[in-house]
Amino acid sequence: MPYGCLLKFEIEVKLRLPKDFSEIRKQLHRLGFRIHKRRAFESNILFDDAKRRLRKHGKLLRVRRSGRRGLLTLKGPSEQSRYKKRWEMETDLPSGDLIERILVQIGYHPVFRYEKFRTEYTRGSDDGAALLDETPIGNFLELEGRPQWIERTAKLLGFSRKDYINRSYGDLYLAHCREHRTRPNDMIFKVRPRL
Repeated sequence: MPYGCLLKFEIEVKLRLPKDFSEIRKQLHRLGFRIHKRRAFESNILFDDAKRRLRKHGKLLRVRRSGRRGLLTLKGPSEQSRYKKRWEMETDLPSGDLIERILVQIGYHPVFRYEKFRTEYTRGSDDGAALLDETPIGNFLELEGRPQWIERTAKLLGFSRKDYINRSYGDLYLAHCREHRTRPNDMIFKVRPRL
């Protein structure tokens, strides 16, 4: 494995939240969850080649920027499951701009941009995280961890398996555009909410 690169297996579900998600924050707090990473703006750019080979093989290459931090991520194909399961490799970047220029020079170009605000919650020594995402197409809670942890936590928060979403934000954005009969572009805020 390359130096500074983390390989892991991601298991998660998304849960759709109402516009006012103050109640879910209260529920998380009552269950012992605390903010692990404060609310931060994330800008994400997906890259692919001209023939969209990564997408055709179910892979994803992403550059994420959040504050001064940059992150390069490669994700593998999702396994068919009630959860979104896939391997991923990530490495921190000193400069998102430089890696974007490198990717373009080797034949990859931006194919989709999306933005969100994310707050990360954890609980004691739990092996999972609850990620509160505010996106241009609505609010979501991602539960990331082992399947048993996801099941238990979702139930404690009042969700059932029928509420599980195992699709990417890109797929959810395309469905949103079809539903609202708008032309897909990038999933970015028209007016960015304040931090």
